[in-house]
Amino acid sequence: MEGAMDLLRELKNMPITLHLLQSTRVGMSVNALRKQSSDEELIALAKSLIKSWKKLLDVSDGKSRDQGRGTPLPTSSSKDASGTTDLSCKKPDPPRTSSTPRITTFPQVPITCDAVRNKCREMLTLALQTDHDHVAVGVSCEHLSSQIEECIFLDVGNTDMKYKNRVRSRISNLKDAKNPGLRRNVLCGAITPQQIAVMTSEEMASDELKEIRKAMTKEAIREHQMARTGGTQTDLFTCNKCRKKNCTYTQVQTRSSDEPMTTYVVCNECGNRWKFC
Repeated sequence: MEGAMDLLRELKNMPITLHLLQSTRVGMSVNALRKQSSDEELIALAKSLIKSWKKLLDVSDGKSRDQGRGTPLPTSSSKDASGTTDLSCKKPDPPRTSSTPRITTFPQVPITCDAVRNKCREMLTLALQTDHDHVAVGVSCEHLSSQIEECIFLDVGNTDMKYKNRVRSRISNLKDAKNPGLRRNVLCGAITPQQIAVMTSEEMASDELKEIRKAMTKEAIREHQMARTGGTQTDLFTCNKCRKKNCTYTQVQTRSSDEPMTTYVVCNECGNRWKFC
């Protein structure tokens, strides 16, 4: 929601034109976001934007009606003595140019003839269309997938295995039924194509998976600490990596009782582990 609020504030400060509204269909996206959100502040800001954009449409309709009324026919006083119509010698007015600079919020993605890249764009489009969330948002999945693929290609530089693995990981995470928030954030623009193109698997993971990984990391650290504190401190062993003698060893009977015990050694300096009988 914080990302959505930031985007709405940016839209409020941008000089929006009627052409921009019609070409990007950003009004549909904002209206869909307003319907799905339960945040009162976000809803109020979305309503304010939609109301201001409707005024642009009303002004355009008024100009169209004025032009449709036509111009009056020339009177008889405009004819000269010979009976011919007095044609105006005025030069036609030059076409008016809009003083408002055109802002291209969604730049056109270059068309590629590479079969691999086109196939990757198709698969990304299908991933974005999972569960039909794009219908409520009102975004073009084909255009968005082309932007994502273009960013991946520019970052990698070619279509080698690294490029393909990068595309596969985006597709897998966008289609993940347990992580719908990632796909919705990409469709709504909270995560830009530039960001999703370079995100790691940890960054794309769902909140639930992040908590599981965090818990597993804590458990592994706890077990490592127990292994280090459960042994006996000694300087009889030399680590073959750091060449230090600050070690901890533990002896365990891993074979039959008449065989010697197995000694496990951990270097307290670099964490190197080894064993011997």
